[in-house]
Order: sequence, then structure tokens, then C-alpha cells
Amino acid sequence: MNSITIGDRKVFPSKIICVGRNYVDHIEELGNEMPEDIVIFMKPNSAVSSKLISFHEEQIHYEGEISFLYENGRFSAAGFGLDLTKRELQGKLKAKGLPWERAKAFDNSALFSGFVKIENTGNISLLLEINGNTVQSSGTGYMIYRPEVILTEIRKFLTLFDGDIVMTGTPKGVGIIKKGDLFKGTLKTGDKELISAQWKAQ
Repeated sequence: MNSITIGDRKVFPSKIICVGRNYVDHIEELGNEMPEDIVIFMKPNSAVSSKLISFHEEQIHYEGEISFLYENGRFSAAGFGLDLTKRELQGKLKAKGLPWERAKAFDNSALFSGFVKIENTGNISLLLEINGNTVQSSGTGYMIYRPEVILTEIRKFLTLFDGDIVMTGTPKGVGIIKKGDLFKGTLKTGDKELISAQWKAQ
């Protein structure tokens, strides 16, 4: 089982629950329809990785996301996540009305910073930089479905276990990962940095 860290503790998520189309600007960026209901898909534990890949059967796209660790009935900690996507394959699957898993749930498709304990899920922002240039910047205030609403919706049909991770969607600014690119993802609350991490694309 792959693990993430919170402080000096390792946690082994049984699954990753992901929200799609949760920022209006990203929906418009990809030319998708506005969803009538929350869009949810999943990644398995085998998707968790520390390796940022730039190619796996096709070019890979990055999506920076505010991610939450579920423990003791609530979102107890937050971390920066990268949802890696086979965009060309995803487009073909969507056009046929087929599930996205082959484009979203492959091995090494979910990267995370460490996680840090939080008291609440409000006022958290994300910043993603590539080679020192800001490519994504947004936060919980711009989400269509806020974190606590997401948690309520997930619980309507799915049991969450301690250690599971919820990725809350990506804002505009997604793009292709190029080999050698240096990624830095940061979470903040107000002006205070919560956590950051760096990855070099392979």
C-alpha cells in the first residue's frame, strides 16, 4: 500500500475520491458543460506516487488541487495534490460516454505534499508554479461545491475510512507536463503558508 504523510506519521489511504468540474473557470477552459450535479470519480491507492511523470502512453497533463485527509469523521488535514490526466484519452472516453478511469486512475497519477492539520476547511488557497512561473492560483472561495458540501455528497453513497483522501477539483491553468519541469505546489490560509512541495518531472 502506498502512503502519504501528516507530520511524522504515515497514512495509507484506501482510496482517493476526486471532484471534477468544481471551478467555473476550468469548466470554461476545457469547453465542458456545467454539471447539474457534483461530478465524482475515484483513484485507487496504486495511483499515489512521489514520481511526477511526463509521459505514459501519451503526454500527461497536470491539475493542481486542494486535497483533504479524512479522519475521525471530518476533514482533519489539508495538502497540495497533483491530479495527473491523460487528456487525449479522456477526451475520447468522454465523447463515447465512457468512464474516465483509464485516463485518471492509472499508476502514479496522484501526487501529494505532506498534509497539515487544519481546524476548518474555509479560506484555503492553492498556488502552483512551474519553473518559477505561476500557472494556477485559486481557493475554496471559488469552488462550486465547497469542501463540507463535497463531504456531505460523498457520504450519501460511499463509506469513507480514516486515511482516505478527497481531491476537490482544479482551477484554470492546467497544461502539459514537460520532462525536466520543476513544479512547486503551495497551500495557504490567508497569508500564512500551510504546506508546500516540489517535484521534478521525469
